[in-house]
Amino acid sequence: MTFSARPRKRFGQHWLKSAKVLSQIIEAAALEPGDRVLEIGPGTGLLTRRLLPQAAQVIAVEIDRDLIDKLQRQFAAADNLCLLAGDILQLDWQTVATAAADGQLPNKVVANIPYYITGPILERLLGTIAHPNPHPFEAIVLLVQQEIADRLCASPGSKTVGSLTTKVQYLAACEIICPVPPKAFQPPPKVSSAVIRLRPRPFPTVAQSPALLAKLLKLGFASKRKMLRNNLSPLIERSPLGDLLTTLEIADTARAEDLSVSDWVALSNKMLEEGYSS
Repeated sequence: MTFSARPRKRFGQHWLKSAKVLSQIIEAAALEPGDRVLEIGPGTGLLTRRLLPQAAQVIAVEIDRDLIDKLQRQFAAADNLCLLAGDILQLDWQTVATAAADGQLPNKVVANIPYYITGPILERLLGTIAHPNPHPFEAIVLLVQQEIADRLCASPGSKTVGSLTTKVQYLAACEIICPVPPKAFQPPPKVSSAVIRLRPRPFPTVAQSPALLAKLLKLGFASKRKMLRNNLSPLIERSPLGDLLTTLEIADTARAEDLSVSDWVALSNKMLEEGYSS
């Protein structure tokens, strides 16, 4: 049995109540008996209750201390649940590993996260282009805002492509599992949502200078209406950039959203080769 709690706006709390969506999240996680699962924001424990029978251990991190007390009472008999009070953005990974039964970090993440900190959570779980998570998760299943899901999984040429798209797709394979309507929550949010799955992996073509790639993305997407030859001018003049784009079979009139992750990596590596590295 779950408990009732008043959602707090300052924590971005919206309780997922749809049994169908909960089942889709569990299916997407493809849990196995030996899995150690990190759950961010267990809330009232509906998802936690689904995770416990299928995983070796669930480590649930909750920032709301009032909920921690209620969750401890609700799952008093669950010997494979570890509740940690704290902010996932501040919690030390060593603390999480120490809490695990085998002293290792969780290998999967399954969570309904607060939408207002989606970007920081993604960076916490994946790392950055320059500093990827040295202990990547096998799978990350998250409930996020539909707009963010579309952006993360966007294809080149789509208006939804942004620097976040390329950064995340460089670090992980991304896919949308299912849409989630506002009525699936209590209280219903003002936006539509979606379940996504990320599978961290090394990108097939490695950026020889991750710092340069990160800088290119920052400049390239600084003004989406402008062409790359304008946005990248602080790093490289138009003429040599045009030559590089021609060599890489990228249109001279291309904008940042037109490039695939492979294009960005190729451009970064070619610029490094030609001496444009600062």
